[in-house]
Amino acid sequence: MSQTVLILGGGIGGMVVGNELRRRLPPKHRVVVVDREPSFSLAASYPWVMTGARRPEQVSRPLNRLQRKGIEVIHGEVEHLDPAWREAVVAGTRIAADHLVVALGAEFIPQSIEGLADGGLTFTTLDGATRLRAALSRFTKGHIVILTAAPLYKCPAAPYEAAMLIEAHCRRRGIAGQVRIDLYTAEPGPMGVAGSAVSAAVRAMVESKSIGYHPERQVARVDPIRRFVEFSDGERVQFDLLVYMPPIKAPRVVRESSLAGKSGWVEVDRHTLQTRFSGVYALGDVISIPLSMGKPLPKAGVFAHAQALVVAHNIVRAITGGGREARFDGRGACFVEVGKGKAGYGAGNFYAEPRPAVQMHSPSRWWHTGKVLFEKYWFRRWL
Repeated sequence: MSQTVLILGGGIGGMVVGNELRRRLPPKHRVVVVDREPSFSLAASYPWVMTGARRPEQVSRPLNRLQRKGIEVIHGEVEHLDPAWREAVVAGTRIAADHLVVALGAEFIPQSIEGLADGGLTFTTLDGATRLRAALSRFTKGHIVILTAAPLYKCPAAPYEAAMLIEAHCRRRGIAGQVRIDLYTAEPGPMGVAGSAVSAAVRAMVESKSIGYHPERQVARVDPIRRFVEFSDGERVQFDLLVYMPPIKAPRVVRESSLAGKSGWVEVDRHTLQTRFSGVYALGDVISIPLSMGKPLPKAGVFAHAQALVVAHNIVRAITGGGREARFDGRGACFVEVGKGKAGYGAGNFYAEPRPAVQMHSPSRWWHTGKVLFEKYWFRRWL
């Protein structure tokens, strides 16, 4: 008897699950991917779009390409989610499944900080990175402020990578002497979830570029007219260009469903990614996995990718009855671009006890080349 696997979300996690299922399941079983956007874009490449190293069309592909592989694609908003029945309402149509995968990511909420969206630009979306590229191309002198608007945001390395790439961009244009760059973060140190050694290494990278680094500074509001950021302690900082990492929360349809835990995110088994509902899995940014050191597992594409491989394997196992259970082991890695064709590379086990065991490799051209090759591999392999 044929079965249906419904995958909500066509980002990295949903893309990998869909591909793996279609490759390993007999054709009689349906694999359906739902996403509100017509195209997939690789968020890891957005900083390159921001600085003009990539054009938007170079880092995005139509999701309908999946149909060539036998994956059904439905474009539409997920309006309702019923995990008990493994059902979802998409653009007014109810879709039932035998196995449900929730990979809806995180919702950006810049509007939760007064004036933030009107006063600044963000590279965390493809459109935002494109608009920021235009702003940077016009910028000739003044103060650039980069900030994280909340302690929780997507991709721990992103604001630090962005600051260094913007500095390199200004230097390449010959305006570095006329530009001051300051990075304000709500967290006490860079990438703290990866451990003190990694945090210190990333901070050293940033400060070696003469970028001012100001930790534990929570933004309270932004005045887009008078161009200043006001922090929770009352200090105001003027800017000529504001770049921000927006706060995030789980998508509305998840928060309003019985899937959401006390944190507002989906709670899963940290190894199998199963929810408390039979046949329902969740992965990627939409979930929250607490670590022993008190912080949650970072919300980054590398974890969504690895979790998706586990989920796909276990769904195939459930349908075919063969093989051993796969388990996500908490391992992850990321590149940290520093400019001038160099990047650092951090990798390790985030499930290690009593703290994550992560090592940061010094910036080199080798690691930058690795990220370039990863970008090429990703589109070739999955789309």
